[in-house]
Parts: sequence; structure tokens; C-alpha cells
Amino acid sequence: MKNNNVRKSGLAIAMAAAMGASTGANAAVELYNQDGTSFSVDGYFNAFYVNRDDKQNDVRDSRIKMGFLPNTIGFNFSKDMGDLTLGGRSSFWTTINDSLDAPTDTAIDVRQFYATVDGDFGQVLIGKDFGLYARSNIFLDEILMGFGSPGLASGGVSFGNIRTGYPYPTPSAQITYRSPDMSGLNVALGILDPADTVTGAGDENSAPRFESEVTYNANLNDIALTGWVNGRYQSAENGTTTIDSKGLGYGVKASVAGFTLAASGFTSKGDNPILIVNGPLTEDDADGFLVQGSYAFGANRIVLSYGETDAEILNLETENTTLGFFHDVNSNFKLVAEYNMYEDNNRTTGATTTEADTIALGAIVMF
Repeated sequence: MKNNNVRKSGLAIAMAAAMGASTGANAAVELYNQDGTSFSVDGYFNAFYVNRDDKQNDVRDSRIKMGFLPNTIGFNFSKDMGDLTLGGRSSFWTTINDSLDAPTDTAIDVRQFYATVDGDFGQVLIGKDFGLYARSNIFLDEILMGFGSPGLASGGVSFGNIRTGYPYPTPSAQITYRSPDMSGLNVALGILDPADTVTGAGDENSAPRFESEVTYNANLNDIALTGWVNGRYQSAENGTTTIDSKGLGYGVKASVAGFTLAASGFTSKGDNPILIVNGPLTEDDADGFLVQGSYAFGANRIVLSYGETDAEILNLETENTTLGFFHDVNSNFKLVAEYNMYEDNNRTTGATTTEADTIALGAIVMF
């Protein structure tokens, strides 16, 4: 396949999919395009040398791991049908770190498997995709392609700024409507498969989970501005207990002359501030914020990032600081160097649970 078939990087495709664009037209490598029908593929591959100083347990550990984004391959389909365009995307996200735990049995996570119908009315998506709540918070993170804070599982990804500034928009079954672009304003409204946040006999979810996001993009005097607000609401009960889960995310990013400043945050009640899953919750609070600055010069970009989460619901307080350096060898090959300082504490006692400093040196290939 010749290089002139490369349209965008694998990350650009994932970003386009995540932010709600029609992915079929944005494919990195086009395999077929004839009579209004196209099929394309994109990929993202990465590995990091990781040296972590676990100060709490006085242990130093060296690993070869993937970063905040797993390795992934995606397939995109699009077909013009009169006034409508039918599309679809399936993407498979895989770890490179579980072979020593389960040889020849690598886990594959299908985070996207959906169809889209586009027209003058906008777009309707049906299937499995990332949620809308906290969506822009994570996909506009300046260290999205880096490493960030330690993950929860030794064989999984690092956590970037998940649990230190925003929750994860867990991929879920959904039906989502997206408006046409209205001079930079975009609206997304979705009904998603609800989480079972109560347990016991007779537990029920009488309504789906509701999520939404509004984004706005503008260019004012050569300053590129992006702002967003997103939210979530669901209710679960078992006859004696009702858990109402709600969350609000928000953020703004401004870029000019190579400089970027970004600030985002969230507040929630009765909602897991790490990621939504089936499991009992209480109607306690959580909130967090993330502030970042970066400067791009030539093929290089320097990022400074700081985030916190204060979660009464998990009795947890966290903070995360990352200094990152990104170098583009070319449009498909990137080198990354990061230094990360992460700490979490018991919210009630103030006792330190985790304190770790991490050096991560990585390479990324994408198409």
C-alpha cells in the first residue's frame, strides 16, 4: 500500500469516532472505494519502557508496557444510499502485557462496534461506543498518547488522568443522535444500557441511562477555542433502595502560536468517578479537575499536566502530575518521554495508599 493512501493517523480515526464524526470518510488506509461504497482500516501500536519507584512499598519495578491507549485496529465502512449515508465501525483494542499471566491468550476488548445513519438531520448511531459523559474530557487530554498514572491491573493500560481529573466514558450499548454542525456547535443525545447500581431481590432499571454532550469550536483572532459540557443520569432501585446517579463534565481549551492551555473538571453524585460498571453504589459525591499547558515547536511538544479527584463515594483522594515530551519522527511515528508523580490517599484518615514516581519512554506507530 503506498503512502499516498494514508489519509489520517490511527489516533485521528479514533478521535473522529470518539468525537462523533462519520468515520468512514476519515479512514487512514482506504482499501476499497467504488460506486459510493468505501472500506478502510486504521491502526495504533505502542510500547513503553516503564520504570516505577513505588515509594509506599519501597519497590522499584521495570516493565515493557503499552501506554494510556491500548494497541488497536479498526475497520470502517460507508455506503451512499440516496439521501442517506450508512456507515459502521468496529475496533479491537488489545493488551500486550498479559502473555506471562495467560500465555497465548491475549485479551481483546471490543470497544466500538456500531452502525451509523447520516443525513441532513444529523447522525444516528446504534451499537457499542464510548459514552458521552466525560467524553471530551478524556479525548482532549494533552497526554492521551502518553502514559500517565499507574493502571489498576498489571496486564492492562496505564490510567492517564482517569481517577485524577475525570472518569472513563465506559464503552456501552447505546442509541445516540448527533446534530449537524451548527456553526461550530454540536449536540449529542444518547440512551445507553444502564448500570445495575443496586443489588438484592427485585432490583430494576425502569429507564435507560441518559447521557449528552454539547461542544463548541471557534477561531477568534487566530485563537482556536473548544468548549464542552456533558452529563449523565440514571436511576436504579430494588424496592427498598433507590440510587440516582448523575454527573456533569465540562472543559475549555485554547490554542495559539503553538501554546495550548486546557482546563476541565467534573462533579457527580451516586456515580463511580473511575468508570461506571455493574456494582452497588451509594449516593455520595465526587469531583475533580485537570489543568494542562503545552507548547509545540517544530516536530516537538512539551506538556505539563496536573489533576485531582476527591471522591467521598470511594473514600479516595488522588493527585497526578505529568511532564511529557512528544517528538514526531514523521506523521506515522512518534516518540514519547514522560515523568509522572501519582498519589492517592484514604479520604477519611489521610493515610497514603499509593505513592509512585514513573519514568516512561515509548514509541508509537499509527496509520
